[in-house]
Amino acid sequence: MSDEEQTEAVAAPPQELQGETAAVVDAGVSGKIDLELLMDVQVTLSVEIGRTRISIKDLLALNQGSIVSLDRGVQEPLDLMVNGTLIARGEVVESDGQFGLRLIDVVSPGERLKKLK
Repeated sequence: MSDEEQTEAVAAPPQELQGETAAVVDAGVSGKIDLELLMDVQVTLSVEIGRTRISIKDLLALNQGSIVSLDRGVQEPLDLMVNGTLIARGEVVESDGQFGLRLIDVVSPGERLKKLK
């Protein structure tokens, strides 16, 4: 296959691309993104109460009843993370016997995008 034939093969989308897949290809070409395609994508939401660094020796010494001190005070807000990216901060609440997080500060979309780069 010549270089020209390879370029044509790469530039032309396969015939079996239809429906949603074709919309994603079009989005890449035209620059328009169909957000409806992303609405059902699953992400991992987690709340971080704090962090610490310990040696492996200290880690192996942990057992039931051990206390690990974290870098965050009791009254400080917790971090709400989506796939490891900070999107908001909040405080713990209880509702119907379950924990929840009341958001008190949401990171702007612009700031979130900066952290992804």
